Amino acid sequence: MTPSAATPAYRRLSVEERRSQLLAAALGLFAHRAPEEVSLDDVAEAAGVSRPLVYRYFPGGKQQLYEAALRSAAEELEQCFDEPREGPLLPRLARALDRYLTFVDEHDAGFSALLQGGSVVETSRTTAIVDGVRRAAAEHILGHLGVASPGLRLRMSVRVWITAVEAASLIWLDEGKQPPVDELRDWLVDQFAALLSVTAARDPQTAALVRALAEDG
Repeated sequence: MTPSAATPAYRRLSVEERRSQLLAAALGLFAHRAPEEVSLDDVAEAAGVSRPLVYRYFPGGKQQLYEAALRSAAEELEQCFDEPREGPLLPRLARALDRYLTFVDEHDAGFSALLQGGSVVETSRTTAIVDGVRRAAAEHILGHLGVASPGLRLRMSVRVWITAVEAASLIWLDEGKQPPVDELRDWLVDQFAALLSVTAARDPQTAALVRALAEDG
């Protein structure tokens, strides 16, 4: 066996590849542990690098690394509701919730710390990142509703439902991930339909939307 066959050639990672590697390691740790329980040494060990190397890419230390990891997770969460706008609305919403709840399941402790706040590394910037996810989800859902200029009551209904989804997800984690995730998804979809129906009784725009959805099947 030749030396080249015995030992794979070493490849130096690019700056972006190394940064992505460190973020992936950090996200893996933050997924199952509260931010204050994760140290830079933990991240370095998970990535198989030295602590000084972590500082080289994140000179702001743990706070900078956490915010970068949070942005990465936020981008993934935002994509959960980016469903093709084809076919009936409620099945689309169910598919989006499947992705959202999969993320919650895979990032249980991190998701709880993210939404419940109170972390020692929480700042106005981290709060803004979380709020950005909520706004993006609302925009996606309003886009799925196909309403060009949604009024106040319809926008409020969508935001209320997003809050309900977050709260239900946290309770689901607290209850040992019960009920089964498919039941939770269907319940949340039914809540969305019910919320629109309640709003329709007071808002002509939402009433017209509910009628259109009923005709859409």
